[in-house]
Amino acid sequence: MKIKFLTLLLVATMPLSALACDICGCGVGSYYLGILPDFSNKFIGVRYQSKSLTTHLGPYGNRTPLTSDETYQSIEVWGAWNFGSRWRIMAIMPYNFNTRTIEQESVKGEKHGLGDAVTILNYKLFESRVTSENAKFLAHSLWIGAGVKAPTGKYEDGEQVMPDSPNNFQLGSGSTDFLFNAAYDIRLMDFGVNVNASYKLNAENKYDYRYGNKFTGNFLAYYKFNIKDKVRVAPNVGLIYETQPQDVLYNKYEVHQSGGNLLSTVLGIELNIGQVSFGANYQIPISQDLANDRALAGNRLMTHISFNLKRNDKMDEDIFEF
Repeated sequence: MKIKFLTLLLVATMPLSALACDICGCGVGSYYLGILPDFSNKFIGVRYQSKSLTTHLGPYGNRTPLTSDETYQSIEVWGAWNFGSRWRIMAIMPYNFNTRTIEQESVKGEKHGLGDAVTILNYKLFESRVTSENAKFLAHSLWIGAGVKAPTGKYEDGEQVMPDSPNNFQLGSGSTDFLFNAAYDIRLMDFGVNVNASYKLNAENKYDYRYGNKFTGNFLAYYKFNIKDKVRVAPNVGLIYETQPQDVLYNKYEVHQSGGNLLSTVLGIELNIGQVSFGANYQIPISQDLANDRALAGNRLMTHISFNLKRNDKMDEDIFEF
């Protein structure tokens, strides 16, 4: 069974994805992937993501006149193509919808438009599949990859409420960034575990702003059910840990209300019916320290529908492949 759990986050994201700008999963650069559709060759699909964030909290987490309630939604076209026995390339093109309401103004600000596109190339270092003496199937594999995030989304200078406040409310980062990832998966019969690590290396944009580099690690356990050889259901549960240093302005000034770390639990399910795959996951923060306690990340939701592009391609019987 072809399964992948990835940081950008995904999408990371990966890379996926992006958070606080990247660290909370809001604003620019969030490419969390989750589990890939159960197709062995190539697919294309549409994903929806929704994330919430509260910023400009007081020193004790209390709301202030500057407190902002922010929602980040995106609709993404995504797809992947395997070529040869060891390579896979993936691309994501998001369209973002950002909304923000500031406490003292009670006026909603909105932005919508293209986000930053990302392309990732992965290589399979090894794969092993064996059957034990008691006829139990064991498979494991290790993939590594690298990618590029292009500045296709609009970045507007001067969006920060204060010089040391979060710079989340953007459609794009304004910079070309690089992503690196590794994923190990092991499965015994229908039960599997995936461990993934990713690193996003951010560059400075033309406005002398650089988002902090981001590390993401995740652990996911899944179990697949085969219903009459027509439907596959794979519930999954796991943890995601994200950490990021503070953003930097003019290559020397740290943005005080940025960076931090976030630990979330993930509950998800994937459903394959013939050439179509449906999926959803819900991420719930269980521990966080964002923007020096001046930001609070909310829950996240991601759903997708994806289509197999090779009509004769069967669902993989063995192991995830990304």
